[in-house]
Amino acid sequence: MTPDEMREIILSFPGAEEGESYGAPAYKVNGKFFTRLRGEDQSVVLMGVSFDERDMLMEAEPTTFHITPHYKDYPSVLARIETLHPGSFRGFLERKWRQIAPKKLIKEFDAAKA
Repeated sequence: MTPDEMREIILSFPGAEEGESYGAPAYKVNGKFFTRLRGEDQSVVLMGVSFDERDMLMEAEPTTFHITPHYKDYPSVLARIETLHPGSFRGFLERKWRQIAPKKLIKEFDAAKA
């Protein structure tokens, strides 16, 4: 996946807004952190990933999923966008989006998918 493809997927979620964090693209929904690109290693920050799931992902796909000391105490994982499957990325984002999006947006999103 390229940075442009990543951006397109992120902005496909209702209410997603683009900004900047640490000099790299960052995204919010409803004023809350959604995800961001880490410029230092071209990885995307995926929040809302349990520690058990993170360990499993890093073991199963170490070329894609990793962690840095900064994120070790947070329920999150880093994913290199070059090797991250777009469908998997969309799944991680939808899970986080449902946690932070207003209920009205979620209802509209679900109705449009049906």
